[in-house]
Amino acid sequence: MQRPVCVITGATSGIGRAAALELAGRGAHVVMLGRRNTVGDALARRARERGGGDRSTFIRTDLSDFGQVRSAAREITSRFDRLDVLINNAGARNDRYLASVDGLELTFAANHLGHFLLTCLLLDRLLSAPAARILTVSSGAHSGAVAGDDWEQRPNTYDRRQAYARSKLANVMFAYALAERLQGSAATSNALEPGGVASGFARNNGFRSWLRHLGAHLIRRDLSLPATAARAVVSLALDPSHAGRSGCYFSCGREARSSSLSYDTEEAERLWQLSLRKTDLTAQECACWWRIAPRDAGSRSASGPDARCRT
Repeated sequence: MQRPVCVITGATSGIGRAAALELAGRGAHVVMLGRRNTVGDALARRARERGGGDRSTFIRTDLSDFGQVRSAAREITSRFDRLDVLINNAGARNDRYLASVDGLELTFAANHLGHFLLTCLLLDRLLSAPAARILTVSSGAHSGAVAGDDWEQRPNTYDRRQAYARSKLANVMFAYALAERLQGSAATSNALEPGGVASGFARNNGFRSWLRHLGAHLIRRDLSLPATAARAVVSLALDPSHAGRSGCYFSCGREARSSSLSYDTEEAERLWQLSLRKTDLTAQECACWWRIAPRDAGSRSASGPDARCRT
């Protein structure tokens, strides 16, 4: 039996690091994307020692930099003729407005657009696998997103909470829209939220911001260790019990209902078209879509996860 080939973003810390090692321990070749070379190279060595095979590797990638995303995708597709799992895990929250190298609001660029671009660029290899699984890590914070005309926050009206919430809502809507487009193929797309995790998330905003983040989850009694959260992610990625499930939302490993806004199919289509424009995806880069049956826009119901998830 061939080893599964798994790609995971945000692999150098927190859930990503724990999930990468868990995947390697289960015999997968793991391609780890992250921003820290020294940490990433050491992690790749450890993954190979854990049983991840000699093809487990680290590729330095900043998801907010579309040039780096394209470079990583080229390297991955040159090394592997199929991908069995893609875990869009990297995420960040920024307390003040920052712009990416492409001139876009950083939270939206890193949390959503970078993963949108990476997924589209790797889709041909995912469709070459017997039954690829695409997992996009969101957050319960997506339920706090308010409806609005502009997905990308502006400098003069920047709201850190809405910037993060809207980017996480985009994650869920992307996972659902992708699941619809994958109908007719063996590949699946799902969204998940891991709950509060005792990791370095929010440390980029300073020590106090990080402590407030951890404290909020401690008060709600939903704080877990990265290894615990990672096991739920890896289960969705590899376990036979989740085979064929698509268009679903999982909270802490259990199927759940996402926010009402996430079921807005018209807004999801607007987000998809916006994402195509913002990432400058070309027709050639999207050529593999011909392998998938036409999308049925009316196939998704808003009545809840049982009606929505395709099995």
